[in-house]
Amino acid sequence: MIVYDGLKSDFLTSVENDTIAMQIEQNIFEKMGRHTGASEITSWDNSMQYMFKVMLDPKIPSDAGVAIEYNIPQSAKRVDFMVSGYDVNGNPSMVIIELKQWSSLSKVENSEALVETVLGGGLRKVVHPSYQAWSYAQLISDYNTAVQDEKVRLVPCAYLHNYMRNDHDPLDDEQYDAYTSEAPAFTKGQVNQLRDFIKHCVKVGDNKEVLYLIDHGAIRPSKSLQNAIASMIEGNEEFIMIDEQRVVYEEIIKISTQCQKDHKKRTVICKGGPGTGKSVIAVRLLAELTQREQFVQYVSKNSAPRQVYAAKLKGKIKKSSVDNMFKGSGTYTDVGRNMIHTLLVDEAHRLNEKSGMFHNMGENQIKEIIHAAGCSVFFIDESQRVTMDDIGSIDEIRKWAREENSEVTEMELVSQFRCNGSNGYLAWVDNLLEIRETANYDLDGLDYEVKLCDDQAEVQSIIIEKNRASNRARILAGYCWNWPKGERNNTNFHDIQIGDFGISWNLDDGQAFAISESSVNEAGCIHTTQGLEFDYVGVIIGDDMRYENGHVITDFTKRAKTDQSLKGIKKMYEEKPEEAIARADEIIKNTYRTLMTRGMKGCYIYCTDPGMREHIRERIDSVRTRVEAGLDSFR
Repeated sequence: MIVYDGLKSDFLTSVENDTIAMQIEQNIFEKMGRHTGASEITSWDNSMQYMFKVMLDPKIPSDAGVAIEYNIPQSAKRVDFMVSGYDVNGNPSMVIIELKQWSSLSKVENSEALVETVLGGGLRKVVHPSYQAWSYAQLISDYNTAVQDEKVRLVPCAYLHNYMRNDHDPLDDEQYDAYTSEAPAFTKGQVNQLRDFIKHCVKVGDNKEVLYLIDHGAIRPSKSLQNAIASMIEGNEEFIMIDEQRVVYEEIIKISTQCQKDHKKRTVICKGGPGTGKSVIAVRLLAELTQREQFVQYVSKNSAPRQVYAAKLKGKIKKSSVDNMFKGSGTYTDVGRNMIHTLLVDEAHRLNEKSGMFHNMGENQIKEIIHAAGCSVFFIDESQRVTMDDIGSIDEIRKWAREENSEVTEMELVSQFRCNGSNGYLAWVDNLLEIRETANYDLDGLDYEVKLCDDQAEVQSIIIEKNRASNRARILAGYCWNWPKGERNNTNFHDIQIGDFGISWNLDDGQAFAISESSVNEAGCIHTTQGLEFDYVGVIIGDDMRYENGHVITDFTKRAKTDQSLKGIKKMYEEKPEEAIARADEIIKNTYRTLMTRGMKGCYIYCTDPGMREHIRERIDSVRTRVEAGLDSFR
């Protein structure tokens, strides 16, 4: 949907008469039912003055189309400015311009797409403007049938009209070459260069014909996108489905396909514990439904699984195309009803009520996802809610499905494929942490490596050795140590210090902790590992969990100040102490349960509390005979 469209001549007149911002504001209200804030209106006034100067060039055709605030269908993304026409060969062409009012930025080391700039009163990591423009062009190209069928040429760029470029500027750093070469960035004083860029693409005016084509194009994934994602999935052992996983997969395909036929809204709730294959099914569905010409997205609140799966799938598809398939759960606050064919929500227990950087956007993420999709699929394990903000529950999904008049189907995955397929180990963890009583008091008969380490250095030694085989072993820790902002890229700064032992938290460098070659030397927390799996994990249990007077107790006061998982718990404790203690106890125990079940083959544990160490030792040694075999655990 285009908010404002006109000819170049119309645009120049509107800016000259100081009415352009008012026209955009009025159109947004009429077309989207949304009021616009004063700051956004001011930004239009400012940016459109700069685009007025650019478009004054008489060699840019007066009957070229101009679109402002093009809302990309089936997304909440809006393109700032577009110029349409025909190129020198008479082919339809569209220039996409991402406008930025930034005056400074810095690069994010070892990141191929992120920069840092001041937004909302603070320093924020955001995508490079060239990447943003390029990804919008790729999203339109991948899913708009008019672009595909009419072979509309999309040419992206960025214009930072307040940005004074310097020699060796971070905007031009070589790590961003993949995007700046495809979508050049123009800055303050480069009006003529931007004019030349537009004129190279738009030689003849189109009287808004190309704008019309794009605005009315149906949504369908391109053949190249369908074929590429299918070829990457096939033959990849990580995405092979087994037994009941295939049954659930086939049933969801049937339900999703039916939604496309009869246009009725449907919601699927798929319940399953750790290692039952929820993520495998979600990624396979993403590939299969895309092949069936649906617009499908994989959704998660936590960025870690999105980052890892996207990285695994990159190679045959451009990065922006992959990224457009993997979205955060706060993406759907402004997406219209049934605008997306199918949304696959992994880790649905982690969904929040509000969205946005300051948790001030939208109403409820579950509602917004169901509202946006013809078919919404929620993969959920309620025992993995690990923050105060986690609202994902089966009852909550049922509630919003009723509100949205969406038919609900419920399924369950039971078979365990993690922890060497041992449901017994999961039951042992639940019993050990006093989450629930089970028959698995000890580890007798379980084919899974579990070892209590005497110190944290032993955990590190084992994990480094195990990691040599396939880069699938990691150290994980409870969030009991601060993560100071100034040291987040310094692997030599030891955030976690226990006696003489020290290790840093995972680096904040844009690399995925689960697959980065160097991250075995750091420790991951719940936020960088939930939803993922490894062959082996070493888990450091901090002072927030202790063993006293015959019971496992939790202590929220021992959590790090930088951890947002328990934000608001102190206020709750002042008002409702019993409720606060119960809520914190659930979150802390769920956190360690999740960390201790990330490993496919083994888990090595160290506890800072001596009582907890003895508790675990007694539970491991109760029926086992210790067998020393190098780094092997008890057998």
